[in-house]
Amino acid sequence: MRQVVSWGASACVGFVRACAVMVVSMLIPAVWAAAVALGIWWGAANPWSWLAPFVLVSVGTLALSRPVCQLVRHLVARWTATAIPAGYRQAGPVTRMSTGYWWNGFGYERTSRDALMDQRWRIRWQDPANWRDLRFTAIVPFTAGLVAALPPAVVAAAVLGLGQPGPVARVAGALGLVVAVAGAPYAWRPVVPVAVRFLRPSPAMALADRVDELTAQRADTTVAQAAEIRRIERDLHDGAQARLVSLGLSLATAEKLLETDPEQAKALMREARTGAATSLTELRELVRGINPPVLSERGIVDAVRALALDSPLDVTVGADVPLRLDPPIESAVYFGIAELVTNAVKHAHATRARISLTRDGTGTGAGTGAGTSTCLVVEVEDDGRGGAEVRAGGGLAGLRRRLAAFDGTLEITSPAGGPTRVTMAVPCESL
Repeated sequence: MRQVVSWGASACVGFVRACAVMVVSMLIPAVWAAAVALGIWWGAANPWSWLAPFVLVSVGTLALSRPVCQLVRHLVARWTATAIPAGYRQAGPVTRMSTGYWWNGFGYERTSRDALMDQRWRIRWQDPANWRDLRFTAIVPFTAGLVAALPPAVVAAAVLGLGQPGPVARVAGALGLVVAVAGAPYAWRPVVPVAVRFLRPSPAMALADRVDELTAQRADTTVAQAAEIRRIERDLHDGAQARLVSLGLSLATAEKLLETDPEQAKALMREARTGAATSLTELRELVRGINPPVLSERGIVDAVRALALDSPLDVTVGADVPLRLDPPIESAVYFGIAELVTNAVKHAHATRARISLTRDGTGTGAGTGAGTSTCLVVEVEDDGRGGAEVRAGGGLAGLRRRLAAFDGTLEITSPAGGPTRVTMAVPCESL
């Protein structure tokens, strides 16, 4: 009895899925049929009768191709857990370069508005995925669509047969219902291989996406380097440089007063010594901000533990094994952790935080071309008020771009009321 119930449920589910596949795959052919009907109604004798059907076919096909493909991907993923990457070109960040021009991934423009408009039109018309979607919408109605249409068509024919007089029509109708129910669990399944074959990004599209991603990363890196150089120049000019100038003036004055007023000269030299010590401290702080000595000498784990000791939060640091990474990756991860801890104090008003550093041998990079590799996975969790999200131009967006330069990823879970959990994963073969 259970097998009969299970088979009946499977048949019902299969019939519903077959109807869904039929409707989705036949949307664009329905537009074509409507265009033909319009041309016939308009009349073949009218020389302009072809214009309206042509416009309807063109506009309808272009407008429906991407939604149909996205819906097919959604159905396949929901029914079979088979994820088919979309492969559509995404709009990259529009970045202002040090020259004053705006880079949109394709070219330079004088204003951000022009850069965004140019980017939008280029992505819309130059995306190779548009041709892939059009090809799929032309193939799926005559493959998976026809197969999925068999159960509904047979059921409709069987119902008409049962309504006809005579035993032969009724027997044929009953047999049709049995065939439709028996084939329903399998009629929708051809959409899976067809979608996987024709909807996945081609190697050329994946390579083009990777090139665009690297180009955007190069622009972000250029901007970040220029900002960092300006910060260092500002810190040197406002801090150590001003103190060193004052130190030179004090020494020059002390030299002049050494014979006439020795006591005043000694006081100026004591002030100069204090100023030299302060300048040395500021230079050390500046160097520590560029690359902390503990990070270079003892590695990322001890550097993070030292950072935790200086934090006003109650921070616990956990690491499965000592980690030594490539210096650029260590620096990016360290300053990323420092920014997250600062956000927990400044914005989330947290009291406790937990930092864990582990290695994961099954991680994949963010880039399209990155394969399976060893990853450093960093989790930073705090008990603050939550609500953190990536905003354009914000600190988390900048952190995500800095990690993307190493094929790293940034994932944030921060419901209102907390807690906030941020996961950074960076592939590194030196682990």
